[in-house]
Amino acid sequence: IYAHIREKDLQVENLVNNAGFASFGLFNEIDKDVDLNMLKVNVFALTHLIKLFLPHMIENKSGRILNVASTAAFQPGPLMAVYYASKAYVLYLSEALASELEGTGVTVTALCPGPTKTGFQKRAKMEKSKLVQKHVMDAKVVAQNAYDSLMKGDTLIIPGFRNKLLVALVRFLPRKTVTKTVKNTQKEI
Repeated sequence: IYAHIREKDLQVENLVNNAGFASFGLFNEIDKDVDLNMLKVNVFALTHLIKLFLPHMIENKSGRILNVASTAAFQPGPLMAVYYASKAYVLYLSEALASELEGTGVTVTALCPGPTKTGFQKRAKMEKSKLVQKHVMDAKVVAQNAYDSLMKGDTLIIPGFRNKLLVALVRFLPRKTVTKTVKNTQKEI
């Protein structure tokens, strides 16, 4: 894709890193190749694409990068340990790059939705998880929030009042309590 874009001398003004998937279950029971492939998509591909396109954006003094993280990025995630950790990487990388790029004309935005109605749950084999049984946001609402905030140059987007509240609460609770709560929420019903 990158070679084709360069060959055609196209200018990429907006990069949306939305590819990603998850695995669900106990860490030691999930096939290692599944989790390693997840890291390739959620972490390595995202980083690689930014490395490829960012220099041209800086050179043009214009560009927007939207990285899809998750509310999972704010806490440990028993039963989805590698996924939660990969989204923490996306969040922290995005925030760091946003700071580094101040004044360049390039913005970096991290989108941190909570559970959203997509094919994600089926792909992760977590349709029976308590987490996705209620309070699941509509994908169009999340996408509109993301677009509006990206265009404003916001660094962080957490769509939905409930998601904002949950992320805020995590900061004040003991880590052990957060981890235990997340594990309980992830369990299958």
